[in-house]
Amino acid sequence: MRLLQEKLAKYDIPQKVMAAGIYPYFRKIESDQDTEVQIDGKKVLMFGSNAYLGLTNHPKVKEAAIEATKKYGTGCAGSRFLNGTLDLHLQLEQRLAKFIGKDDAIVYSTGFQVNLGVVSCITGREDYILWDELDHASIIEGHRLSFSRTLKYKHNDMESLEKQLQKCEPDRVKLIVTDGVFSMEGDIANLPAIVELGKKYNANIMVDEAHGIGVLGKQGRGTCNHFGVTDDVDLIMGTFSKSFASLGGFIAADKEVINYLRHNSRSYIFSASSTPAATAAAGAALDIMISEPERIQNLWDLTNYALKGFRDMGCKVGHTSTPIIPLFIRDNDLTFLIVRELFDASVFVNPVVAPAVAPQDTLIRFSLMATHTKAQLDQAMNAIQTIFRQHNLIP
Repeated sequence: MRLLQEKLAKYDIPQKVMAAGIYPYFRKIESDQDTEVQIDGKKVLMFGSNAYLGLTNHPKVKEAAIEATKKYGTGCAGSRFLNGTLDLHLQLEQRLAKFIGKDDAIVYSTGFQVNLGVVSCITGREDYILWDELDHASIIEGHRLSFSRTLKYKHNDMESLEKQLQKCEPDRVKLIVTDGVFSMEGDIANLPAIVELGKKYNANIMVDEAHGIGVLGKQGRGTCNHFGVTDDVDLIMGTFSKSFASLGGFIAADKEVINYLRHNSRSYIFSASSTPAATAAAGAALDIMISEPERIQNLWDLTNYALKGFRDMGCKVGHTSTPIIPLFIRDNDLTFLIVRELFDASVFVNPVVAPAVAPQDTLIRFSLMATHTKAQLDQAMNAIQTIFRQHNLIP
């Protein structure tokens, strides 16, 4: 065996979990991404999706994707920088900039590529990137590729952030990068305090709104809008793979920032363009987000109902106040086992285990869609209550 294969063959953790019958990944879905999905011929309730507004099978979104494919074909066969820019891309960028409240925007092929391409290139060797320890992996990969000095601060801890800002040279660029809504634990960044510190130390701010848009703010404009700090945040990122029911992402900012990124962000310049279908689907989802505010209201009604239910039954849900509800298990193997038992009870949830989180922080991520019914939610919560009691996780 060659050295590379010999080294990688020692990685056998997935095989061990499979042998125990509790492997929870790559489950084969055989239906559309709805509140109920089919896996291996079995109907299960979907509480592991990021489609917060439930638009992945909306007729208008599907029709937009179909019509765009008919007109433009299945792909652009090149990058946005060269032959891959469609009028669809430019129209969507203009609409997103207006929706978010910025001068301009760029559409990337994935949300991961947005953070990777922006964070890695926007600051220089003598500058600083300050990041929350629970930021998304795409932000972490972005600052790893940057030549800037990086400083990590404790999660949502403003005293920790200020201490890190005090380490920075005053005349250098300082970029604070944070999730708006944190994707695993569902809590919201303290943006008002971050903005205040940004002004105090002359720092710029970038917010990842992947889990905030479609959930928070007027017509789902996100966490920055929710707190009224859009003008104080320099860069606002979003993704299409959640509330927009598609694939892709964007960054919105002042025209000078966008001009620089268009010509320097490598994951934008050297990646193929988002497909016509994905771009049109995102545009249609934006239409619905603006015109059907009752979807967001229903999402919040379900969120408040679920949070009360879980807290009343004694579940540990941390500081979440969003449709992302962590149910802490605090044991890797038990987390896998409970995910399997819930699946057997026809409830699909996602495990979050080490090394994604510390071993003592493992959890089940229970997420809601606006299209769930209270009956479906009651069914899932009853199953969780039964299984959690069997494992002495609740009274």
